Amino acid sequence: MTFPKIKIVFFGTPEYVIPIARVLDDNFDLVAIVTTPDQKIGRKQILTPTPVKTFAQAKTIPVFEYTSPQSLGKMLANFQPDLFVVASFGKIITPEILKIPKFGSLNIHPSVLPKYRGASPIQQAILNGDQSLGLSIMQMDEKMDHGPMIFTSEFRLSDTDNFSNLSKKAFLMAADTLSSLIPQFIAGKIKLVEQDHQQATFTKLLKKEDGFFDINNPPSSEILDRMIRAYFPWPTAWTRWQGKIVKFYPEQRIQMEGKKIVSWAEFTRGFPNFPVILG
Repeated sequence: MTFPKIKIVFFGTPEYVIPIARVLDDNFDLVAIVTTPDQKIGRKQILTPTPVKTFAQAKTIPVFEYTSPQSLGKMLANFQPDLFVVASFGKIITPEILKIPKFGSLNIHPSVLPKYRGASPIQQAILNGDQSLGLSIMQMDEKMDHGPMIFTSEFRLSDTDNFSNLSKKAFLMAADTLSSLIPQFIAGKIKLVEQDHQQATFTKLLKKEDGFFDINNPPSSEILDRMIRAYFPWPTAWTRWQGKIVKFYPEQRIQMEGKKIVSWAEFTRGFPNFPVILG
Protein backbone atom coordinates (compact mmCIF):
# COMPACT_ATOMS: atom_id res chain seq x y z
CA MET A 1 0.00 0.00 0.00
CA THR A 2 1.31 3.46 -0.88
CA PHE A 3 0.70 6.72 0.97
CA PRO A 4 1.02 9.45 -1.67
CA LYS A 5 -0.26 12.16 0.68
CA ILE A 6 2.70 11.84 3.08
CA LYS A 7 5.23 14.36 1.81
CA ILE A 8 8.81 13.45 2.64
CA VAL A 9 12.24 15.02 2.15
CA PHE A 10 15.17 12.60 2.21
CA PHE A 11 18.67 13.55 3.38
CA GLY A 12 21.42 11.13 2.29
CA THR A 13 24.69 10.88 0.39
CA PRO A 14 26.38 7.48 -0.27
CA GLU A 15 25.27 4.73 -2.61
CA TYR A 16 24.28 2.31 0.16
CA VAL A 17 21.37 4.55 1.28
CA ILE A 18 19.76 4.62 -2.17
CA PRO A 19 17.39 1.76 -1.12
CA ILE A 20 15.98 4.19 1.47
CA ALA A 21 15.35 6.82 -1.20
CA ARG A 22 13.80 4.22 -3.48
CA VAL A 23 11.34 3.00 -0.82
CA LEU A 24 10.34 6.56 0.00
CA ASP A 25 9.79 7.31 -3.69
CA ASP A 26 7.80 4.12 -4.27
CA ASN A 27 5.51 4.41 -1.23
CA PHE A 28 5.19 8.11 -0.39
CA ASP A 29 5.40 11.54 -1.97
CA LEU A 30 9.16 12.09 -2.04
CA VAL A 31 9.09 15.81 -2.76
CA ALA A 32 12.83 16.55 -2.53
CA ILE A 33 16.25 15.07 -1.77
CA VAL A 34 19.09 16.83 0.04
CA THR A 35 22.67 15.64 -0.38
CA THR A 36 26.15 16.91 0.36
CA PRO A 37 28.06 18.86 -2.32
CA ASP A 38 29.48 17.06 -5.33
CA GLN A 39 32.64 15.10 -4.55
CA LYS A 40 36.08 16.09 -5.83
CA ILE A 41 37.73 13.12 -7.54
CA GLY A 42 41.30 12.72 -8.79
CA ARG A 43 44.26 15.06 -8.95
CA LYS A 44 42.38 17.49 -11.19
CA GLN A 45 39.64 17.71 -8.55
CA ILE A 46 36.90 16.95 -11.07
CA LEU A 47 33.46 17.27 -9.49
CA THR A 48 31.27 14.18 -9.63
CA PRO A 49 27.69 13.94 -8.28
CA THR A 50 27.12 12.02 -5.07
CA PRO A 51 25.28 8.71 -5.67
CA VAL A 52 22.05 9.96 -4.08
CA LYS A 53 22.12 13.08 -6.26
CA THR A 54 22.47 10.87 -9.33
CA PHE A 55 19.46 8.84 -8.16
CA ALA A 56 17.40 12.00 -7.66
CA GLN A 57 18.26 13.34 -11.10
CA ALA A 58 17.33 10.04 -12.75
CA LYS A 59 13.96 10.15 -10.99
CA THR A 60 13.50 13.89 -11.72
CA ILE A 61 13.12 14.54 -8.01
CA PRO A 62 14.19 18.04 -6.94
CA VAL A 63 17.65 17.80 -5.38
CA PHE A 64 19.45 20.32 -3.20
CA GLU A 65 23.01 20.48 -1.90
CA TYR A 66 23.53 21.24 1.78
CA THR A 67 25.68 24.34 1.38
CA SER A 68 23.72 27.26 2.86
CA PRO A 69 21.36 25.98 5.59
CA GLN A 70 19.48 29.27 5.74
CA SER A 71 18.55 29.38 2.06
CA LEU A 72 17.97 25.61 2.01
CA GLY A 73 15.52 25.92 4.87
CA LYS A 74 13.45 28.46 2.96
CA MET A 75 13.30 26.22 -0.11
CA LEU A 76 12.36 23.10 1.86
CA ALA A 77 9.63 24.96 3.75
CA ASN A 78 7.94 25.69 0.41
CA PHE A 79 7.29 21.95 0.00
CA GLN A 80 5.34 21.88 3.30
CA PRO A 81 6.81 18.44 4.14
CA ASP A 82 5.28 16.09 6.65
CA LEU A 83 8.53 14.33 7.48
CA PHE A 84 12.28 14.37 6.99
CA VAL A 85 14.13 11.04 6.74
CA VAL A 86 17.90 11.11 7.25
CA ALA A 87 20.36 8.27 6.50
CA SER A 88 24.15 8.62 6.41
CA PHE A 89 23.89 12.26 5.38
CA GLY A 90 27.32 13.38 6.57
CA LYS A 91 26.40 16.87 7.81
CA ILE A 92 24.90 18.30 11.00
CA ILE A 93 21.38 19.51 10.21
CA THR A 94 20.57 22.77 11.94
CA PRO A 95 17.74 22.98 14.50
CA GLU A 96 15.95 25.50 12.30
CA ILE A 97 15.75 23.02 9.43
CA LEU A 98 14.67 20.19 11.73
CA LYS A 99 11.67 22.28 12.80
CA ILE A 100 10.29 22.48 9.24
CA PRO A 101 8.43 19.15 8.80
CA LYS A 102 5.02 18.78 10.43
CA PHE A 103 5.82 15.46 12.15
CA GLY A 104 9.52 15.97 12.73
CA SER A 105 12.54 14.10 11.41
CA LEU A 106 13.62 10.45 11.53
CA ASN A 107 17.25 9.34 11.50
CA ILE A 108 18.41 5.85 10.51
CA HIS A 109 21.55 4.84 12.40
CA PRO A 110 23.44 1.52 12.16
CA SER A 111 23.76 0.68 15.85
CA VAL A 112 21.41 0.08 18.76
CA LEU A 113 21.53 3.50 20.32
CA PRO A 114 22.83 4.90 22.59
CA LYS A 115 25.76 2.63 21.68
CA TYR A 116 28.07 3.99 18.98
CA ARG A 117 26.62 7.43 18.41
CA GLY A 118 28.41 9.43 15.76
CA ALA A 119 29.99 9.00 12.35
CA SER A 120 31.53 5.50 12.31
CA PRO A 121 29.36 2.96 14.19
CA ILE A 122 29.83 0.08 11.74
CA GLN A 123 33.60 0.52 11.67
CA GLN A 124 33.72 0.62 15.47
CA ALA A 125 31.64 -2.53 15.80
CA ILE A 126 34.07 -4.40 13.54
CA LEU A 127 37.14 -2.99 15.29
CA ASN A 128 35.74 -4.04 18.66
CA GLY A 129 35.04 -7.58 17.46
CA ASP A 130 31.31 -7.30 18.14
CA GLN A 131 29.19 -10.36 17.43
CA SER A 132 26.20 -8.36 16.17
CA LEU A 133 25.35 -5.08 14.48
CA GLY A 134 22.38 -2.96 15.43
CA LEU A 135 19.97 -0.70 13.60
CA SER A 136 18.03 2.20 15.10
CA ILE A 137 15.39 4.53 13.73
CA MET A 138 14.95 7.53 16.00
CA GLN A 139 13.15 10.84 16.10
CA MET A 140 15.78 13.53 15.76
CA ASP A 141 16.38 16.34 18.22
CA GLU A 142 19.06 19.01 18.34
CA LYS A 143 21.75 16.65 19.68
CA MET A 144 23.62 14.00 17.70
CA ASP A 145 21.87 10.58 17.72
CA HIS A 146 20.12 11.63 20.92
CA GLY A 147 16.38 11.53 20.25
CA PRO A 148 13.78 8.91 21.27
CA MET A 149 13.69 5.55 19.49
CA ILE A 150 10.89 4.22 17.32
CA PHE A 151 12.56 1.03 16.02
CA THR A 152 15.57 -1.18 16.82
CA SER A 153 16.88 -4.44 15.42
CA GLU A 154 20.08 -6.51 15.42
CA PHE A 155 21.70 -9.10 13.19
CA ARG A 156 24.71 -11.37 13.57
CA LEU A 157 28.13 -10.50 12.23
CA SER A 158 30.48 -12.98 10.59
CA ASP A 159 34.28 -12.91 10.74
CA THR A 160 34.35 -11.91 7.06
CA ASP A 161 31.91 -8.97 7.16
CA ASN A 162 33.36 -5.60 6.22
CA PHE A 163 32.10 -2.02 6.23
CA SER A 164 31.05 -2.15 2.59
CA ASN A 165 28.75 -5.15 2.81
CA LEU A 166 27.46 -4.33 6.31
CA SER A 167 26.42 -0.80 5.37
CA LYS A 168 24.43 -2.21 2.46
CA LYS A 169 22.85 -4.86 4.68
CA ALA A 170 21.90 -2.42 7.45
CA PHE A 171 20.25 0.16 5.21
CA LEU A 172 18.44 -2.49 3.19
CA MET A 173 16.97 -3.71 6.48
CA ALA A 174 15.92 -0.16 7.30
CA ALA A 175 14.35 0.27 3.87
CA ASP A 176 12.27 -2.87 4.40
CA THR A 177 10.70 -1.39 7.55
CA LEU A 178 9.90 2.14 6.40
CA SER A 179 6.84 1.51 4.24
CA SER A 180 4.90 0.28 7.28
CA LEU A 181 6.73 2.21 10.01
CA ILE A 182 6.25 5.74 8.69
CA PRO A 183 2.42 5.64 8.45
CA GLN A 184 2.26 4.22 11.98
CA PHE A 185 4.60 6.92 13.25
CA ILE A 186 2.60 9.73 11.62
CA ALA A 187 -0.62 8.27 12.99
CA GLY A 188 0.86 8.35 16.51
CA LYS A 189 0.64 4.57 16.88
CA ILE A 190 4.29 4.04 17.87
CA LYS A 191 5.42 4.61 21.44
CA LEU A 192 8.61 6.64 21.60
CA VAL A 193 11.30 5.16 23.86
CA GLU A 194 13.83 7.51 25.41
CA GLN A 195 17.48 6.49 25.21
CA ASP A 196 19.51 5.83 28.35
CA HIS A 197 21.90 8.69 27.80
CA GLN A 198 24.20 7.59 30.64
CA GLN A 199 25.04 4.49 28.58
CA ALA A 200 25.99 6.47 25.46
CA THR A 201 29.25 5.72 23.65
CA PHE A 202 30.61 7.71 20.75
CA THR A 203 32.46 7.15 17.49
CA LYS A 204 34.55 9.60 15.53
CA LEU A 205 34.72 10.97 12.02
CA LEU A 206 37.38 8.86 10.31
CA LYS A 207 40.50 10.28 8.71
CA LYS A 208 42.96 8.70 6.28
CA GLU A 209 45.49 8.34 9.11
CA ASP A 210 43.18 6.04 11.07
CA GLY A 211 43.99 3.17 8.73
CA PHE A 212 47.77 3.48 9.17
CA PHE A 213 49.89 1.00 11.12
CA ASP A 214 53.66 0.79 11.63
CA ILE A 215 55.11 -2.09 9.60
CA ASN A 216 57.95 -2.33 12.16
CA ASN A 217 55.50 -2.71 15.03
CA PRO A 218 52.39 -4.20 13.42
CA PRO A 219 49.18 -5.12 15.24
CA SER A 220 48.33 -8.75 15.87
CA SER A 221 46.88 -10.68 12.94
CA GLU A 222 43.43 -10.52 14.59
CA ILE A 223 43.53 -6.75 15.05
CA LEU A 224 44.89 -6.21 11.55
CA ASP A 225 42.10 -8.36 10.12
CA ARG A 226 39.55 -6.17 11.91
CA MET A 227 41.22 -3.02 10.58
CA ILE A 228 41.19 -4.36 7.04
CA ARG A 229 37.47 -5.14 7.22
CA ALA A 230 36.48 -1.98 9.12
CA TYR A 231 38.34 0.38 6.83
CA PHE A 232 37.24 -1.11 3.51
CA PRO A 233 36.81 0.57 1.07
CA TRP A 234 38.07 3.73 2.87
CA PRO A 235 40.50 4.70 4.30
CA THR A 236 41.84 1.11 3.98
CA ALA A 237 44.36 -0.44 6.35
CA TRP A 238 47.75 0.72 5.10
CA THR A 239 51.41 1.07 5.95
CA ARG A 240 54.68 2.26 4.42
CA TRP A 241 57.45 -0.11 3.35
CA GLN A 242 60.60 0.81 1.49
CA GLY A 243 59.19 4.24 0.74
CA LYS A 244 55.96 2.88 -0.76
CA ILE A 245 52.39 2.80 0.53
CA VAL A 246 51.03 -0.72 0.90
CA LYS A 247 47.25 -1.17 1.19
CA PHE A 248 45.43 -4.19 2.62
CA TYR A 249 42.01 -5.36 1.44
CA PRO A 250 39.56 -8.10 2.53
CA GLU A 251 40.05 -11.68 1.37
CA GLN A 252 43.83 -11.39 1.78
CA ARG A 253 44.38 -8.99 -1.07
CA ILE A 254 47.17 -6.44 -1.03
CA GLN A 255 48.44 -3.60 -3.17
CA MET A 256 51.85 -2.00 -3.46
CA GLU A 257 51.80 1.66 -4.48
CA GLY A 258 51.87 1.88 -8.27
CA LYS A 259 50.93 -1.79 -8.68
CA LYS A 260 47.66 -3.65 -9.14
CA ILE A 261 45.80 -5.42 -6.34
CA VAL A 262 46.97 -9.02 -5.99
CA SER A 263 46.50 -11.96 -3.65
CA TRP A 264 48.67 -12.24 -0.56
CA ALA A 265 50.35 -15.34 -2.01
CA GLU A 266 51.22 -13.55 -5.26
CA PHE A 267 52.43 -10.49 -3.38
CA THR A 268 54.83 -12.45 -1.18
CA ARG A 269 56.25 -14.20 -4.22
CA GLY A 270 57.14 -10.82 -5.65
CA PHE A 271 58.32 -9.40 -2.33
CA PRO A 272 59.65 -12.37 -0.34
CA ASN A 273 61.30 -10.14 2.28
CA PHE A 274 58.06 -8.35 3.13
CA PRO A 275 57.22 -8.87 6.83
CA VAL A 276 54.76 -11.75 7.19
CA ILE A 277 51.80 -10.28 9.02
CA LEU A 278 48.75 -11.88 7.42
CA GLY A 279 47.52 -15.26 8.64
